[in-house]
Amino acid sequence: MIEIIRAKLHGVRVTDANLDYQGSITLDPDWCEHVGILPMEFVDIWNKNSGARIQTYVILGEPGSKCCVLNGSAARSCQPGDQVIVAAREFINRSEIYDIKPKVLTFKEGNEIDQDLYYDVYKSKERSHNFRIMNGAEVVNIKDNAQNKDK
Repeated sequence: MIEIIRAKLHGVRVTDANLDYQGSITLDPDWCEHVGILPMEFVDIWNKNSGARIQTYVILGEPGSKCCVLNGSAARSCQPGDQVIVAAREFINRSEIYDIKPKVLTFKEGNEIDQDLYYDVYKSKERSHNFRIMNGAEVVNIKDNAQNKDK
């Protein structure tokens, strides 16, 4: 078994930090449903502004609220306006790496969705493990554009 990223909210902005709550991160359920993050699921939170890295569990806010609220002790790691990455993990068998397509949402200011992406590991003639970021059928970012010829 290996642990991989399964879902990610990249660059979402913290809308509030609530120290007087029992703990967790409150997220817009529309985002969570789209990428497959479940309520009560543990997620990693990486603060792009401060470099802080924490782990907590997800609770759902109001649909369409565009909320990202750090609660309890997690509120000490982020300030409203900070950009964070929220990442969910999963254990898989190594042989499943080609079948898993982690979903990723990127965000603009105001927590509007910017891009709806997924990660793709695939085989080519040159190597057994290639990686690309996809937006539908279009490659968004790839280290070596020559790899794209084997789509």
